[in-house]
Amino acid sequence: MRSDQCEILKVFNNNIVLAAADGKEQILMSKGIGFGRQSGDRIAAGTEVEKIFAMQDAENHDRFCKLLSQVNDETFRICQKIIRMIGERLGEELDENIHINLVDHIAFMVKRVMNGEQIHNPFLTEIELLYKTEFQLAEQAVQMLRQETKLTIPDGEIGFIAMHIHSARNQGKLSQTVKCAYLANSIVELIEEERAITIDRQSLDYARFITHVRFTVQRLTSNTPIPNDLLSTIKRKYKTSYLLARKISKMIAFELELKEVPEGEVGYIAIHIEKLCS
Repeated sequence: MRSDQCEILKVFNNNIVLAAADGKEQILMSKGIGFGRQSGDRIAAGTEVEKIFAMQDAENHDRFCKLLSQVNDETFRICQKIIRMIGERLGEELDENIHINLVDHIAFMVKRVMNGEQIHNPFLTEIELLYKTEFQLAEQAVQMLRQETKLTIPDGEIGFIAMHIHSARNQGKLSQTVKCAYLANSIVELIEEERAITIDRQSLDYARFITHVRFTVQRLTSNTPIPNDLLSTIKRKYKTSYLLARKISKMIAFELELKEVPEGEVGYIAIHIEKLCS
């Protein structure tokens, strides 16, 4: 990638500068691009750089510049290497927030690991089932972190990073990603409590149920319900599961701030409950 002619506005470190080209600010990343430079220096047109991006949102721009002053160069370099790997493997443009949220998360996590703090992820299984592609990329990211930092990064980090990757593919909406994983876990715990059973988190039925929860949330948040021609049969054949599904639907409606969950969706949830408990 080659840059246009631009003027350096600020040198963050040896590898990152803030510059202006045609009146527009942009971040330039490349090894040694900031070495020995200062504000006012010019970068010639056609200079080879690793990454050029401009934060479209002014608030994000300020947050990113602040983050650069707080995260050490080596951690930031590793994060950008990971982000580049993710983008290349997916073959798609990631939301600009990943340069803030994932870097901030990893920098804080590294400090916690170095301080010997325990990091636990209660939704690890659910995240792996909900976001398989993102989870696989996160596994590679954690492996890169372990190799680069020589630290013992816990497996729970795979789940956290996977959520950030998923968020970056969906307009930066991490809260929705977290909510889906939380809902899936809470629903299964409620089923276990109501039916006095322990559900096998490694079973095929569990994987299918978690996937169903994900798509149910997507349909509800986009207001695209699907018909259920078996509803009357489900109510008659699976009475207990249907009543439990009604209770679960109230939980879902509350978490998603909806008035109610369509009855057809309740019926499909009941079918999955019956499979999980049989």
